[in-house]
Amino acid sequence: MKVKTILVSQPEPKVENSPYFEIQNKLKIKVDFRPFIHVEGVSAKDVRAQKIDLTNYTAIILTSKNSVDHFFRVAEEMRFKVPETLKYFCQSEAVAFYLQKYVVYRKRKIYVGQKEFADLSPLIKKYKDEKFLLPASDQLNDDVPQTLNSLKVNWTPGIFYRTVMSDLSDLKDVYYDVLVFFSPTGIKSLFKNFPDFKQNDTRIAVFGSTTQKEALESNLRIDIMAPAPGTPSMTMALEKYINEVNKVK
Repeated sequence: MKVKTILVSQPEPKVENSPYFEIQNKLKIKVDFRPFIHVEGVSAKDVRAQKIDLTNYTAIILTSKNSVDHFFRVAEEMRFKVPETLKYFCQSEAVAFYLQKYVVYRKRKIYVGQKEFADLSPLIKKYKDEKFLLPASDQLNDDVPQTLNSLKVNWTPGIFYRTVMSDLSDLKDVYYDVLVFFSPTGIKSLFKNFPDFKQNDTRIAVFGSTTQKEALESNLRIDIMAPAPGTPSMTMALEKYINEVNKVK
């Protein structure tokens, strides 16, 4: 069956040159965006209940833009003046660049990984005597605690925000040829909002092994998988699939 419509379970890209817009124009299909999950901040009171005192830490590990936003939000709620001596370990250049929203680069000690969390290991190991705080979500990737524990450093995880399922009731009677998912929670949100969902001819696209696992456990048929050999991104996987099923015989 040909693909004419796609629903991506993420916010619409804010950049005009997004690959999604390119495949929409190139392949003459309709691509809609709708977050199936969203982030909600945890209150300063709840952070304190986790026995977290911000004055105890000399370094912060930041894995995403959300972790940056919610660390500084909680610090403000606690009336904690973030010291200039605090060290920042950022998982990627994108996170480090985003940090400039809150701090002046030249006055701060900022250490940047390549992309994966494990890339931070040499930098964290170099400063193993620091007291690290990891402000994160309630759904922390397993590789993060595994990596930090293997380094035998003094670190504390803190839930500063939660990933929650969005209300999608307005989509009840809307049909798409392809649904695109990027997290296990996105799959769970589908079934929470539509408990009677039947896949039938709907194609399911998933990104990453944990999303794939959740989809299979939910008895979904996976038609498009990324990353995969030759298609490292979701847009590349979508384009390859659509080219195959939409071509004129």
